[in-house]
Amino acid sequence: MTRLSVVLVPVSALLAAQALLSMASVTLPVLAPEVAADIGAPVAWVGLFVALVYGASMTCGLASGALVRRWGALRLSQLCLLSAAVGVSCIVTGHLAGLMIGALVLGMGYGPLNPASSHLLTRISPPQHLSKIFSLKQTGVPLGAVLAGALLPTLVLWGGWRLAALCVAAACTLLAILLQPLRTPLDSDRMPAAPVSLDSFAEPARIAMADRSGRTLAASTFFYAGLQLCLGTYLVAYLTSELGYGLVQAGMTLAVTQGAGIAGRLLSGVVADRSGQPRRVMGAMGCVMGACAVATAFAGEWPTVLLLTVYAAFGASAIGWNGVYLAEVARRAPPGGVSTATAAALFVTFSGVLAGPPIFSLMLQSGMRYSTAFITIAAPALLFGLLLLRVPQPPAD
Repeated sequence: MTRLSVVLVPVSALLAAQALLSMASVTLPVLAPEVAADIGAPVAWVGLFVALVYGASMTCGLASGALVRRWGALRLSQLCLLSAAVGVSCIVTGHLAGLMIGALVLGMGYGPLNPASSHLLTRISPPQHLSKIFSLKQTGVPLGAVLAGALLPTLVLWGGWRLAALCVAAACTLLAILLQPLRTPLDSDRMPAAPVSLDSFAEPARIAMADRSGRTLAASTFFYAGLQLCLGTYLVAYLTSELGYGLVQAGMTLAVTQGAGIAGRLLSGVVADRSGQPRRVMGAMGCVMGACAVATAFAGEWPTVLLLTVYAAFGASAIGWNGVYLAEVARRAPPGGVSTATAAALFVTFSGVLAGPPIFSLMLQSGMRYSTAFITIAAPALLFGLLLLRVPQPPAD
């Protein structure tokens, strides 16, 4: 490989894997109306599917460090893609039991991908460009969601929802096969005799407890992730039911937030690398997302341009922080412990993913307005943003 391809090829491969894993994770939510009508189940159970995906992701991700050491980061990424393919294929059964099993298997693949990617990217990336490269790879998450929303409905019209799901499974399988030529050069650091045991699941906790200065940053992502999921889950309902916007305008606003999220991930990585202050970049993004949540409570009479501008800032901040965070976790990880430290960090982040939407739903069911619920769920993110802005960048341990 040339010097450029040493970085470009693996980053492109991991970006593609991230996009397909993301696409697989939202396949059922996108197809939910068609699947529900076919199998005679309420659309509401899709929330249980998503919870099972992230629950399995959190649990299986904890063993990522041991699996990376034994199999290599590239091999583990391939297995993540194959696990996603099997999980999505289970949806095709059309039975609730098959769907729930599919959620668990899909989550088993989704959880270890980021720790494996972090291990590999840290090895090949110039330190001064780490945030940019991590942020570029993380654009695969919103990109996968955009692809699912754009392609799956068309596939449903062409051949039904089962064909759409099988196409996603086939794409994951094909990419896993295409990655095979990269296995030898990229997994040269693997240790085939490295142990994998129940103790592997406790290893991330030990690393997390040792990094005291990283706890505030990890805690912030709990609230950032919760707000991010609430924004994507409830934005259309908020705009249509409470602010009186049409469905087309609400859908366009959601698309703007996702597109801005991709731009936010790229821009935040550049700023973090150039400033050398990734924590303060994270803090600034927490302040912006909190301020936007407050501002949108008064958006009832706003013109479309102003509405889209505010939601673009909301999406760029609430969706755009992930790459900077993962790069900072990698910088602070002990030697050889990047994947394990990432697993520990994402356990906290995924906990926010699981907690945010249900808490938001409970607030709505208690009679709270959408606008008030958004402000309430955003308040901790704003507070942690202010805290991260005040605390100077600590040196790596």
